[in-house]
Amino acid sequence: MATDHPSTRPLAGRMDSGVVDSPALRGNPLGDPAQRSVYVYLPPGYDADPNVRFPSVYVIQGYTGQVDMWWNRSAYRTPFPQAADELFARGGAPPTIVVYVDAWTAYGGSQFVDSAGTGNYHTYLCADVVPWVDGKYRTIANRDHRGIVGKSSGGFGAMVTPMLRPDLFGAFATHAGDGLYELCYIPEFGKAVRHLRDYDGDIFKWWDDFRSRTSFTKSCDGDLLMTLGIAACFSADDDGTPVLPFDPKSGRLRDDVWQRWLDWDPVRMVPSYADAMRSMRGIWIDAGTRDEWYLDLAAVAFRDELAAIGVTDVEFELFDAGHGAIDYRYPMSLAFLANRLSQA
Repeated sequence: MATDHPSTRPLAGRMDSGVVDSPALRGNPLGDPAQRSVYVYLPPGYDADPNVRFPSVYVIQGYTGQVDMWWNRSAYRTPFPQAADELFARGGAPPTIVVYVDAWTAYGGSQFVDSAGTGNYHTYLCADVVPWVDGKYRTIANRDHRGIVGKSSGGFGAMVTPMLRPDLFGAFATHAGDGLYELCYIPEFGKAVRHLRDYDGDIFKWWDDFRSRTSFTKSCDGDLLMTLGIAACFSADDDGTPVLPFDPKSGRLRDDVWQRWLDWDPVRMVPSYADAMRSMRGIWIDAGTRDEWYLDLAAVAFRDELAAIGVTDVEFELFDAGHGAIDYRYPMSLAFLANRLSQA
């Protein structure tokens, strides 16, 4: 029997697009655009009554992710925007506005933090995107009805943004979010040092090479891009130059620079932001048990740190998977957030 091709199925809700002209990103050190696309999903029923307001969930992407990539289709999988629409269409969650945010940089990502190496992406999200959405759409413009979700680097952003701005975000979900950096990042440093032998230990020689050819045509590209990009986010000099947290020829840690990375480890951040975490209306944490960056262990450590400050109302699950192809989990956490954020 013939069936409709998935790409031909109309949304039950609708997807709006717009551009945020961000003061926070003007003059950023990488010359990336200050005008950024934003997609805003409006659930079924949004247009029925102009007096009804809705909770909102902000979706942020993983490293090297761009906002348009949410529509990428894998075999036998439904892209998240369609899966989210199907969730609301069947009544699987209270109607919620879903906002897809772009935080791409020339290095492939921003970690959603303010940095001299990439730009003010935390301020962009909180001071530019959120007010833009609240000003154009009928959100319930209150932290108790606004959440954030992401995977990998987006999962990191979903953890730390509510720590820094609990006045804006009252719930979050993290899928395989970066954390427990001694397991997540240190094993990558050895790989980077070996790759850099071909570049005399100079990651900027690799960067020049990378930009001169088709990307990801050398086996070193993924490892070195992440290393350079995260250094730009966490340990850039005041002039914007990324500083590696290890010696590029021996791999030995530079303790002072490494500490700057550790200061951004969500596991280590919890005690300093205990009040913010205690104020959350909902927390979802999950990861695959075979995650290549040991982010299942980071998930356990993050949950345990939350428990240590008295936060035990946490939706937590480890499931059989690696780091990739876990997009089927996203509608689950979206339903969780929509339910928590819809409560009075």
